[in-house]
Amino acid sequence: MPVPEFVARLRAHVGTTPLWLSGVSAVVFDDDGRVLLTRRADNGKWAVVSGILEPGEQPAVAAVREVFEETAVEAEVMRLSSVDVSEQITYPNGDVAQYLDVCFVMRATGGTARVADDENLEVSWFGPDELPVLLTATSALRLEKALENRPEAWFRRP
Repeated sequence: MPVPEFVARLRAHVGTTPLWLSGVSAVVFDDDGRVLLTRRADNGKWAVVSGILEPGEQPAVAAVREVFEETAVEAEVMRLSSVDVSEQITYPNGDVAQYLDVCFVMRATGGTARVADDENLEVSWFGPDELPVLLTATSALRLEKALENRPEAWFRRP
């Protein structure tokens, strides 16, 4: 999995110490109502497209960028769907991170879905009632909130 340059520079100083990072995820629908999922190379599970924001990058811009970089699908942001904090994640190399995730509902506008990077093994469209069994827990939550189709974003209440 490619590590953003700014994270690699931080890791040079802090090693595997837990990092708090900002991330985005995208629940992308096509005109038939199917959702775009990727099968991740790091754990073999299916997930919505997600990634780390670059310093100073706007979340919606990052979501559009991540969808294209990972799947070659062009998409537009329709609305904010959810804001959540992940559990701590320990990667195979020992790095530990936790993410503030901003999730968007998006609509595919062009391109052909395919694996476009080395982060994923497969890319495919799924009907909301035909989701794969091996789906990450965070993606299941993000899909659930996106499919509720509420005008306001979901977040955990105090």
